[in-house]
Parts: sequence; C-alpha cells; structure tokens
Amino acid sequence: MLHKRLLGGATLLSALGTANAQNDSAVGSGPNAAGPTWNHEDFTTSPPVYPSPNATGIGWEEAFQQASDFVNQLTLEEKAYLVTGTPGPCVGNIAPIPRLGFQGLCLQDGPLAIRQANYASVFPAGVTVAASWDRKLAKQRGIEMGSEFRGKGAEIALGPVAGPLGRSAYGGRNWEGFSPDPYLTGILFADTIEGMQSAGVQACAKHYIGNEQETQRNPSVNDQGTTIEALSSNIDDRTMHELYLWPFQDGVKAGVASFMCSYQRINGSYGCQNSKTLNGILKDELGFQGYVMSDWMATHSGAPAIEAGLDMDMPGGLQFTEASSEHSFFGGNITAAVNNGSLSIDRVDDMCRRVMTPYFYLGQSNYPPIDGSEYAENFWSENDAVYDFELGPSNVDVRDDHAKLIRELGAAGTVLLKNTNKALPLQTPKNIGVFGNDAGDLLNGLYFSALSTGGQGFEYGVLTSGGGSGTGRLSYVVPPLDAIKTRAAQQGNDALVQYVLNNSAITESGGYSAIFPAPPDVCLVFLKTWAAEGADRESLLVDWNGTAVVETIAASCPNTVVVTNSGGINVLPFADHPNVTAILAAHYPGQEAGNSIVDILWGDVNPSGKLPYTITYEESDYAFADITNSTELQNTNDPNAWQSDFEERLLIDYRHFDYFNESVRYEFGFGLSYTGFSMGDVSVQRVGGGALTASPPSNSIVPGGNPALWDVLYSVSVTISNTGDVEGAAVPQLYLGLPQPSAEDVSPVKALRGFEKIMLAPGESQTVSFELNRRDISYWDIYTQEWMIGSGDINVFAGFSSRDIIATSSFCPLSGDSGSDSSNSTRTYGGWDSGKDHGDHNGSWQWGSKEGKHPHAPPSKTV
Repeated sequence: MLHKRLLGGATLLSALGTANAQNDSAVGSGPNAAGPTWNHEDFTTSPPVYPSPNATGIGWEEAFQQASDFVNQLTLEEKAYLVTGTPGPCVGNIAPIPRLGFQGLCLQDGPLAIRQANYASVFPAGVTVAASWDRKLAKQRGIEMGSEFRGKGAEIALGPVAGPLGRSAYGGRNWEGFSPDPYLTGILFADTIEGMQSAGVQACAKHYIGNEQETQRNPSVNDQGTTIEALSSNIDDRTMHELYLWPFQDGVKAGVASFMCSYQRINGSYGCQNSKTLNGILKDELGFQGYVMSDWMATHSGAPAIEAGLDMDMPGGLQFTEASSEHSFFGGNITAAVNNGSLSIDRVDDMCRRVMTPYFYLGQSNYPPIDGSEYAENFWSENDAVYDFELGPSNVDVRDDHAKLIRELGAAGTVLLKNTNKALPLQTPKNIGVFGNDAGDLLNGLYFSALSTGGQGFEYGVLTSGGGSGTGRLSYVVPPLDAIKTRAAQQGNDALVQYVLNNSAITESGGYSAIFPAPPDVCLVFLKTWAAEGADRESLLVDWNGTAVVETIAASCPNTVVVTNSGGINVLPFADHPNVTAILAAHYPGQEAGNSIVDILWGDVNPSGKLPYTITYEESDYAFADITNSTELQNTNDPNAWQSDFEERLLIDYRHFDYFNESVRYEFGFGLSYTGFSMGDVSVQRVGGGALTASPPSNSIVPGGNPALWDVLYSVSVTISNTGDVEGAAVPQLYLGLPQPSAEDVSPVKALRGFEKIMLAPGESQTVSFELNRRDISYWDIYTQEWMIGSGDINVFAGFSSRDIIATSSFCPLSGDSGSDSSNSTRTYGGWDSGKDHGDHNGSWQWGSKEGKHPHAPPSKTV
C-alpha cells in the first residue's frame, strides 16, 4: 500500500503538474501566500521514478573498481547483510565478513560529537557554527570531530545536518543544522563534510529531505487502534530545489559518502521510499555516487523501498533492538526477493558497490578497532550480537587538544545583539553579580540523550547543546560562573563575585536582596532555552521564566548584561529595557561554554558572530511557517490527516520579512563588534568571455549535478576597512535580487550569495571578492526542469547584514536584455525598515541608519 502511493499522477514535483496548477491559480493572500493560491490536492502524490540509477564511481573510479571486485566475491546472503543493520557495539552496525578481511562498519551519532563514547569532546552545535560565519573554523571542527570518530573506530559519522533547514522557528532539531538560509547552510555543510572526510571518516548528510518538524515525524497508533501515518511535508518543485535541496546539493558536490533519508513523508510518500527524491533527484539529477541509509526505523518496506532508492536499512530489525536475522524488511527478505525474481540482483549489487566505494576511497580497510567500552554504553549488549566485531582497548581518549578550537568557535559563534554605552567589554568591575539557572554547573549529569517529550529540559546548569541523538556525552564542562570567578581573580583588584542561580528565588522570593553591596557594577544574567529531538519547541521565549528574571534584575541593576544559551530563535521582550545594556546570544557552545563567553565579556575576544536567522518582536511574527499540530490532529481517526503544506514556498526567515517589509528586532546577518567597519563601492566583473545562455550547457552529470552549474561567471568585490581602535573580524555579506520569472512563484527580494570573515587591525583595509557561479544567479525552472538565468537585471546588495546594505549595483547576464553589467554601482546607508533602533548601533560601530526603506521595493504580489 505504501509503495503504491509513489504511483500517483502528476504533482508539483513534476513540471507539468506545477505548470498547470500555477497557470490555473488565482493570486494568494494572507501571511503564507506570496504567489498563486495553494491547492493542497496538487501535492498529495509524488511521481514515480524508476529504476534506481546505478552508481558508476564518478570521482571515485579506483575505489569503485575495488568495491566492484569486493562485491563480486560475495555470496547473496553476504550482499543482503552488507546493506542491513545488525546488533553490535555501535549505534548502527554492518556485519563483518572475516573471510574477505572486512571488519564491518560502525555507525555512530552525531552532528556535534561522537555521542556514544567517553573521553570524547562535545563541540559547538551547528547553529553556533552558522553564527560564526567562519568557514575555516567550520572545516577545522569537521577535521577534529572526524579524528575523534576515527579514534573510536567509527567508520561513519552520522552528520552533518542540513535537514531540518529551519523552516519553522519552533523546530526541535534546528540547532543540529546551521541556518534557515540555504546558501549559508550549504557552504558550512560542505566545509564540515570535507573536514570530516579528510580525517578518513565517512560523513552522512541528513535528514533528507523536508524534515522540518518533530511532531508526528513517525506513524502513530491512536486509541482506536488505527495507524495514523507520519506527517507529509508538501513542497512544490521550485521550493524543493532552491531551498531545501540547495545545501544537500552542496554536500553531494563536496563528495559526501552517504545520505540519511528522513522519517516523514514528502508529498504523500515516505522519505525512505520516495522514488522521486531518492532516484530522480539525488541519484539522477545530482549524480550522487554514495549510498542512502534509512533513519533508524524509517524503513517501511523491503523491495519497494529498495527499488525507490534506499540502499541500507538501519538499525536492521523490524523492532528497534531486534536482530535483523530474525525479522527485517531487508536481510533475509532481500535473499528471498532475489531468488523469487521480484528484486534484481543488479540492484542489490549496486547497493553493495555504493556502500563499499566510500570505504575504499577513504582507506578504511586499515582502521582503528572499535573502542572496547562501546557495548557498555549501547542499547545492545554483547549477548545481543549475532556477529563478532573486533574490539580494541577500552576508554580511548580521543580529545587531544580540541578544547582550544571548541573555546574559539564558541566565542566566534556568540552574537553581540546590544551594547549600549559600551557596556562591553568589561574592564575591571569590582562587584560582579551573576544570576540565572544557566550560569552554574550541571546537577543532573553530563549526558542528555533522551528524546524530548517537550518542556524545558533540566533546570540547573549551563546548556551546552540540545538533547536527543544529536547531543554528546560531556567529559567535563566549564560553567560560566566558574569562568567568571577565574577571570575576576585575574583582575588583581579583589573583585567580589556574588550570585543567585535559582530563577524562582529571583522572581518570587526576593533573591536579588541577597546581593550586598548592591547594585553590583555589572549584573550578568544567564538564560537558556532547551531544544531536543522528539518534540518541537512550545515557545520562543527563554525558558524557566527567564524574561521575568531579567526584568527583576534590571529593575534594580542599571548595568544588566544578558547572555542566552539557546538552539535558535528567541524573542526578547526585555531588549528595550533601559537597564539592559548588553545582550549576547551564545547559542550551544559545547564543553568550553564558560570560557568562550568570558572571552567575549572581558574583551579577550572581539565578538564577530552574526545571526544566522532573524529575531523579530513577537512569537506570532513566525506564524507564516508554524508547526503543523492541533487538538483535532492529535485525536484524528484519518490515517492521512497530518498534512504540512509549505505554502510560504521560498519565503522563510528574512526572505519573508523582507518581502512583506515587516519590522524585525535583529535582522539576519546582524551582530555588533567592539570596533567599527566601513565598506567601499561594490564592483561587479564578468569572469570568462562569451555570451551566456539562459540554460546551462548540456553535460554528463557528475556529483553535484550538471558541472556547468559550478562555473564561476561573475566576481563581486568590495573593500572593507576597520574604522575603530581595536582589531576585529568583519563579515561582509553579498545578497542578490534575481529577476522575477514569468508565470512562476514569487522570488525573494534578495538572497544571500556570498560572505567572508576577515580579521582587520585598526585602520587596515582589505578587498574581498565573492565568486558567483551559474547556480547562484539562476532559478529553478519548473517547465524546463533546469536552472535558468532569468531575463533582466540582477540587483547586487553588499553590506554587513540583510538590512544593513551599504553598496548596491546590478548586472545583466543575458545579452540583448536591457540593463547594465557592473556599471551601476551606488552607495546607500538605508536599509529595510527594521522598526525600532537597536540602540546599540550608535557610536563607532554604527553601520548605518535603520530608518530608510530598501531601494528595491517588494515586487507586486501577482504573477
């Protein structure tokens, strides 16, 4: 039954269905509609794409030949279990084949640490990496994480994450990924993959695709015994390519070894047996040469899922801890299906070659053994294992000197949102007050891997990461309070550090009165917001009544500095309080949390983080892409009731707020510094010669798609100067406004297409060049099924955030069109209306006025 859903008629994932639906639609209206009226029925089926393309080893030719030679020696049963998980020491395991010297495969979580391990590091989360806007640190994090996975004997690291992208601000796993902007995510995603695989570990791009909420991500059974199917993420073709697929395409181009398909359905078909997304897009259009594994228990059939493009079933059994030798969709069913003719042996051979090619490419036939302590940490015991896995010494310490990078990256991913009257950096405060339940040490252990059922997580202790399979086991943590005490002692002025860490005592029991003398020279308030796999966030406010904590402290302390540890967006009602002089968004910084934030507070590190998302004024501002949930859905008897229509299309995060010209508190790309920067005029230059065509030249597909998409066509340059009196890192940002295609959904007013972090001494200047490839200046055409360069001018916006645009220009790639080519450069000091002044834009680090309107007005809401 599930497989038959693949065989529905034309949909918006097929060009014809999209064209017809859009031509016949009226113009939409309301907070979700910026184009044609959404017709839900157009998105209820996903077109069948068969057969599953065979890998040819493009880019991995030598390894592919080794894999082919290996597979040719396997029996049918060995082939079946090479693609089927089995109980073992790791989170996921592929059985060894001793007669061929194959030690098996060890798959381990996750995106910020090797979770199931001791003596391992907990790195900053993906959202922190995104907030750093630092490619070098992102790649180095990948290298160091990869070395830890390798040192523990794990061939496959289950990360990084580009799904969820972050469609909804409430997404419970947004922190595992990077940013709701596909370009920013794609760059850092690819850098992480390259770093991890350079250490000899296979990276796994997950969760593919449309996995944008936790609620009803899996099927459930209601009180009447009816199976209620998982949520269906219903996505149109253009949005799929330009938003959710974009970073995964970068991952394929970077040579990622494997993909993990997602739990939920996509246009009616489960992610791990959706032939359009697996066969049609990933393996055919993008030329992916590796293998697709299921998320754990995301396989819903055997031969149908295999034919649809699934290559590996995890964890293998029909039940989570069941041995695949007992009951499995794969395993023995593959053997039976081949023998009875319902599954081609050629398809099985392709699955096996796909699994083994990255293994040989990364030289994993000579690999460290699995840490001997793994069974003690796993949900399987050694008695559950059907096969003998080679175990090495126990408790191998793989941390090396990685704390240095963790501390640096934690600081780099901290965003200074407000800094009135130069409250920061601190000088030598004599009386320091520390408040809030996020400031102290952990009281309930160093490991929070349980899936979330909602709520606020643990009450006491600094929040270094989110929860669930994407977390890590801390070997230690540096709480902010400890780091503050250490730093205060170094001042040499016998500074007093006083603290109240009980939020309820502060808000309900007059806890501030315990501070004497009062008020302190500075009151440091530490707040946190929990997020974890298994549940979506219920609020965008800080947890544990943190807003009231700030208001209580600020009522008595005229120099209140707020620090948040959060997995993403928080609305900040206290931001306008006159006694809140500074706000720092420190995200999930990993094990060196306290040191990272103290480095910023005292100015040992100049803050350079920028928001990888938008902070508005009210929670309701994010209703345009809400979590699909309701009391009616929770009590439904309709198996197909859970439908999430992505009717906002391309307009998520800043793209939405820009298009509707809505005020925001802190825009995408925003972040203050302890110095100031200026930007010169923007220059646009054509790279190469010859007239460009709207469609890319025809080529054989390679990993990443048509290689012409990656041809650099333009270079955009700006000069940045440090106008302040201290060294600091600037992040110049490039946005493009592409022409609106005819008869298409609306295009964003502007979209990020370049960034670079540069360190500048006082008075120093540096010219930064952004390369634009063909995909960067194209849109996905639903009629031709190609990336097409639109007719007309492309607007260029250079600045220090999405709304702090300093210089503009335009160019026209297609000959014969009206417009200019790198000759229309202007400077502007206005931006989109961002509402209230930040208050902290005054002084030497004022980027520009926030009062003007963007010179490029929103397009008419018609197509």
